[in-house]
Amino acid sequence: MKTKILIIATAFIFLLPARAACQGMPVYDNTNFISLVKSLVESAKQTSQLIKSVQFLKDAKDAIEKVSSVVQQLRAVEEIAQNNQRLINIMQSDLQDILNSPYIKPEEVTRVAESFDAIVQNSLDTVDFMSEILSSDNLKMTDAERAEVLKQKEKESKEMVSIINTKTKRYRDIISFRKMQDIVNNRETEY
Repeated sequence: MKTKILIIATAFIFLLPARAACQGMPVYDNTNFISLVKSLVESAKQTSQLIKSVQFLKDAKDAIEKVSSVVQQLRAVEEIAQNNQRLINIMQSDLQDILNSPYIKPEEVTRVAESFDAIVQNSLDTVDFMSEILSSDNLKMTDAERAEVLKQKEKESKEMVSIINTKTKRYRDIISFRKMQDIVNNRETEY
């Protein structure tokens, strides 16, 4: 009997603090938990949609950049082609007039032709280089690098047109000066 009382007293001692600790225990609300889970599921769906939207926008941006790069390349090629056409027009008309002028000395004809020929040869080399850049994958260039090279070639092409215009003007000025000099030297002196 003493052992039974001792066991009951020990159990009572252990249960007393446990009962005191249980006071103020939070109440579990099932409704709020379900609402929280539903909110988390909706947030996950929205986040998934946002990620898809961001990926779509990234893909669209990349596509726009590629198209922009191609357009820049086409504009550069078009400008180079126009500059080469200007060079050909100058060669066909102005150079022929300069070389046929009686005021250009025979020893100058070769120099004039060679200076114009060097510019035209440079122009043809540019066209060959452009063709290789645009058609060959051996160079392993990105679109941006290719566009940069074409822009540089476009700039060089403009410089060639400027140089040939300057040379043409200079030779025309020489012809004009020599013509004036001839008129002055061969005038009749009847006063």
